[in-house]
Amino acid sequence: MAHIDYYFSPLSVFTYFAGDRLERIATAHGATITYKPFDIMVLFDRLGAPKPADRPEGRKVYRMQELRRIRDALGLTMHEQPAHWPTNAAPAAYAIIAAQEAMAASGSGDMSALIGTLFRATWEENRDIAQDEVITEALKAGGFDPMLSMSGLLAGAETYTKNTDAALAAGVFGSPFYIVTDTDERFWGQDRLDQLDTYLGTL
Repeated sequence: MAHIDYYFSPLSVFTYFAGDRLERIATAHGATITYKPFDIMVLFDRLGAPKPADRPEGRKVYRMQELRRIRDALGLTMHEQPAHWPTNAAPAAYAIIAAQEAMAASGSGDMSALIGTLFRATWEENRDIAQDEVITEALKAGGFDPMLSMSGLLAGAETYTKNTDAALAAGVFGSPFYIVTDTDERFWGQDRLDQLDTYLGTL
């Protein structure tokens, strides 16, 4: 059975575009997933890479054109410039981490629903994923105890830092980033999910 380490930032529009395709691909191939939300701004600093606001103007223009093309191809109604982006992604990441731990213990919960609700809050609903209300609603949507946003705070903070360190060590440089841990095969971007699907079929 293949295993996928899924590195992503709760701020990443390209991870929003990925939707639940990873989960559907994993289910089709009997693969498992470890969700590893990480601090992409810290990663950019450590890599010496420019953050979105600091990139050349030509790249900013291209990014916006690309977002519109992908949005339209996927039939989404996202805001090109959400009211609360970028925001503090840490609280959402802590909730994702706590939910994953709770699911491992109980066997219940839907990580895809939780994460999808958070991304839609940013990109479709113009809401701030740093706010407790948004996070608790997302936890409920995934079938998790909404109190995880508080009870999982300390462990979530520690794991978030560890995930960022692990991302750097694993060669991650963007979001979403998928690593098939059995073979160290790496896939960067939502537009590589078809390749991941094909690859898993060869194992």
